[in-house]
Amino acid sequence: MLNGLRQQAIVKPGGVVEICSPELPAGATVEVIVLLESPPKHSEKLLTSFIGSARGSFATPEEVDNFIRQERDAWKS
Repeated sequence: MLNGLRQQAIVKPGGVVEICSPELPAGATVEVIVLLESPPKHSEKLLTSFIGSARGSFATPEEVDNFIRQERDAWKS
């Protein structure tokens, strides 16, 4: 019968991982599987890259000026 033991450990210098548990009897044969947590990925997009990307937004000041100019021209007609 297999029994599981799950622990988190900190890797010591030299890549040493130490597991201590009273559930581990001396002389027992065990299989150890090490799962390394990957660091959280940060978005590589800069916050400024979202400016003007939403629907109804303008990407450049020139686009805003053109829009306002068109609106003013429409009011004059």
